[in-house]
Amino acid sequence: MCLALDRTVRLAWSVLFLGCATMTSTAADEASAPSGKRRGVIIPLHEDISPLSGALLKRKFQDAIDSGVDVIVLDIESPGGWVNVTFELMDMVGEADDIETVAYIAKDAISGAALVSLATDTILMHADARMGDAGEIVLGPDGAFRYTEAKSRSVLAQKVRDTAEATGRPIALAEKMTDKDMIVYHATNKVNGQKRYVSDKDIAAMEDADQWRLGKPIREAGKDMFFTVNGRRAVELGMADQVVESREDMIDVLNLQRPVPEIPRTGLDTLVLILNSKPAAFLLVLMGLTALGFELSAPGLGIGGLLSLLCFGIFFWARFLGGTAGWLEVLLFVLGIVFIGAEIFVIPGFGVAGITGLAMTLFALVSASRRVVIPTSMPQWSELGTDVFTVLGAFAAFVVAIAFLARSLGDIPGLSRLTLKPQLVNETPIRGGTASLPSAVPAWQRVEIGQQATSVSPLRPGGKVLIDNELLDVVTEGDYVDTDQVVTIIAKQGSRIVVRSASESV
Repeated sequence: MCLALDRTVRLAWSVLFLGCATMTSTAADEASAPSGKRRGVIIPLHEDISPLSGALLKRKFQDAIDSGVDVIVLDIESPGGWVNVTFELMDMVGEADDIETVAYIAKDAISGAALVSLATDTILMHADARMGDAGEIVLGPDGAFRYTEAKSRSVLAQKVRDTAEATGRPIALAEKMTDKDMIVYHATNKVNGQKRYVSDKDIAAMEDADQWRLGKPIREAGKDMFFTVNGRRAVELGMADQVVESREDMIDVLNLQRPVPEIPRTGLDTLVLILNSKPAAFLLVLMGLTALGFELSAPGLGIGGLLSLLCFGIFFWARFLGGTAGWLEVLLFVLGIVFIGAEIFVIPGFGVAGITGLAMTLFALVSASRRVVIPTSMPQWSELGTDVFTVLGAFAAFVVAIAFLARSLGDIPGLSRLTLKPQLVNETPIRGGTASLPSAVPAWQRVEIGQQATSVSPLRPGGKVLIDNELLDVVTEGDYVDTDQVVTIIAKQGSRIVVRSASESV
């Protein structure tokens, strides 16, 4: 079933891609297109790189590959973002076989966006556009940003070196985007005249360092700075392939058929972004829990159950599309609800099953919003705290909402029919007599285990019974009991009274 759903989601997104491209090429267009022109598509990257934006970009990228185009152009204008998501996007671009990938930079490709550009086959930039400054920083305990530890920087530097080598760009300059302490020189081999860019770290590790004559340091790659260049300088240093004046110029340089389809952000993308926001997550969890609480109070799939299913379905669906949730989180959530239901309706008291179910539910809701389960940096710890606070806040609001609605639901027009109102049955004959008004002490405090009562509503498993001429809310052990049946009280936990059919108690 999981595979079938994945295929359905993939098909839906493929259809969405075809329908949302601003312009598509028809068979007639292709037939009339100039000989040798290639088919291309443009995918914008105009936001921070985050787990959500990364998941949306990867889905669009795969849709473009599936459409059979020859060139995928990433229209990049981004300040970068998450390192692990950046790595995923670099791998996505680098592993695209039999298709040319292009980074078109009209303004700024900074930090992670510069690294994604580095992974493409071709980089085209406006003359004054900028690329670089990819140093990894973290938010410290004092609230100030600082350079990451050496271990993390080493992983980033190696990733950049490997990417630059694969795409044929100067390795030292690429690494300098991530390392402010390096100095990069233009070097010439004294023996064969070969020219290359080398860093002070390269020189220290070279066995033939004495054969290289170092020129002046590259001005953009000096001490205490991250390598950042404009389009003209990037082409001069070999980091970019060509300067272009406009998007139309870029299309001509790449020899693409016109019109070139673009996959912009769709209404569905915007909806997914909204649903993955913290306020939307809070509301979905709160509404889902509240509806579930009403459903558990009157079992049998009704309005509460359907509304709860809808809210939690939207919650997990949005996170599936956002790339943060999988089937594990859904399974844990469902098992948690089953455990809680078993605790309420089957197992007397509140013990291991209830606590385990609550923990599983909380973990599933928090984990569904995260790409990293165990934080390793201050931003990740901060993000975890926000996710936990959102879910726990929804649970706290749920408790308040249930307490409020339990007291006032019967007075809200149109909603009173969802609950069973307490009946003052002193005016209604019941089995030859009348029920008296409740005494000052609640009936649930006066009943004792072993007493018998008569059901005045179906117990499935919750309902009402008549005992000592007073109505009492009870639940059965789980079996259905019809109206006008004699039941025996078998357990009390506070105001929760558990009964069993008298015929089964014999």
